[in-house]
Amino acid sequence: MRLLWSITAAAAGVSLLAKVLVDRFLMNRIPIIGSFAGLQYSLNPGVAFGIRFPPFIQELLIGAALLAVLWLAIRSTRSLLPPSYQLRATSYELILGGGIANIIDRLPDGVVTDYFQIGTFPVFNVADSCISIGVLMLLMEMLVWRRCKT
Repeated sequence: MRLLWSITAAAAGVSLLAKVLVDRFLMNRIPIIGSFAGLQYSLNPGVAFGIRFPPFIQELLIGAALLAVLWLAIRSTRSLLPPSYQLRATSYELILGGGIANIIDRLPDGVVTDYFQIGTFPVFNVADSCISIGVLMLLMEMLVWRRCKT
């Protein structure tokens, strides 16, 4: 359980540090691979991929999703043995850390700071990356577990 909180805190901390640096120093787009990829300051009032809901419903959905992930993390990691525990626990830790960072970012003004721009994909941030990587790790773990089980 201690590991759950340390990686969650690290993911949230790195995400929030990146947000502070971007807010302070990223004034103009910085190309990394020409116009295809770069750092671009963007404020996102919506949830994943800029999808928006009415304000009260949006906050309710975000909070409910975070609580559901926390409940699943605690419930599923208690019943696992290593090494399954490690992969699943790390997946949940990344999701929780990214979610917490985005909530903290949203608190003052209702928007999340995004800054990674790749092609036509919606602009995203470190917290979004943590969430996406965590979800992909859970999917991989489920596929490997099912394959080993059969």
